Order: sequence, then structure tokens, then C-alpha cells
Amino acid sequence: MATSRHHLLVIDDEPFIGRIIDMQFARGPFRVSTAADGPSALAFLRGNPDVELVLLDVNLPGRSGLDLMEEARREPGLSHVTWVVLTATGQQAHLERARTLGVAAVVTKPFSPSQLFRQVCALLGEPAGAAEESA
Repeated sequence: MATSRHHLLVIDDEPFIGRIIDMQFARGPFRVSTAADGPSALAFLRGNPDVELVLLDVNLPGRSGLDLMEEARREPGLSHVTWVVLTATGQQAHLERARTLGVAAVVTKPFSPSQLFRQVCALLGEPAGAAEESA
């Protein structure tokens, strides 16, 4: 039985991260878009109100991913978005700020694509096994 497709946005300046996530999430009811920096990500979010979840790298060129998240969360049209932060190990200050901003989850790089898939399924109310079969 097919379910609706969830639109995810990956904001990361490393193109291979978006490709890895896209390949993993293509197995389920997901559509993945990517952005490499804050300005293009914010413009994309404003133009695509169907984005449900953002996978956000903390270290973006030009500005912090957390600064981007803070700005986006102030916009009423983006209040429905669930945020998952991707961060390198040992960045305790980032973790504390992310939690203060209300992230749904923090994922440490390097990460397991299959574990990330299961975590996103849980956040969006999709059973991981069923989602994998509905591709």
C-alpha cells in the first residue's frame, strides 16, 4: 500500500551527503531536495511549503546552520518544519544551542544512513519497515 511522499530538504555543503541521503531515502515514501548554503535553503523553504523535515549541517559556508534554523523558525510559514541537525563529534556548544532552538534530533557525523532513515521515519510517523517496502 503506497503512502504519501514526505518532502525532505538536506542542507549541507558536501554534495555527497545529499546523494547518500537521497539514495537511502528513495527506498521509502520520501522526496529529497538539497541546498548547499543558507540563502538558497531559506529561499527553497519559502517556496516549498510542503517540506516537512530538514536535515541541517551545522557548518555551512558563510553562516552557521543553526543561525539559518533560528531565522527560519521565526517565519510563521515554516513553523511546521521538523529540524534534524547533522554535526561533527565534539561540538558541545552546537548541541546545546540546537536543543535550545528545539531540534527534533541531533545526528553525529559520520552517521549510518540506515539509522538516519529509521530515525526520520519515527519522527514523521512512518514505520521504517513499511516505508522501506513502499518505495
